[in-house]
Amino acid sequence: MNARPCSLPATLLALSLSAPILLVLPGCASPPVPVARMAVAEAAVQSANTTNTAADAPAELLIATNKLSSARQAVADKDYERAGRLADEAQLDAQVAELHAQSARARKAAQESRDAARVLLEELNRKTTR
Repeated sequence: MNARPCSLPATLLALSLSAPILLVLPGCASPPVPVARMAVAEAAVQSANTTNTAADAPAELLIATNKLSSARQAVADKDYERAGRLADEAQLDAQVAELHAQSARARKAAQESRDAARVLLEELNRKTTR
């Protein structure tokens, strides 16, 4: 048999030299800058920031805008985990603002349709009673 004996001291030396590095590396890892999440949040808030949304869902739009500002500050503070979470929340809040504004416009349109139908019905009733 030509098997080579394992060099125990060399193996221990290699393990002892690499072990501290392995223990240190996980501690050095930090979350990456949430560039894509920030960009999506920026786009969502910009899309929601319209005259209609500002008029029909100002509170929701303000929440989205404030969360985006907080996400920007978290990036500046290098708190990338918080920045990503706030960016995600800002995106969702912007979508809520848009949906709330759409809902408000739909309610207004429905009320206008009901009012127009009521006026037409009153007009028809007046003409048939003559």
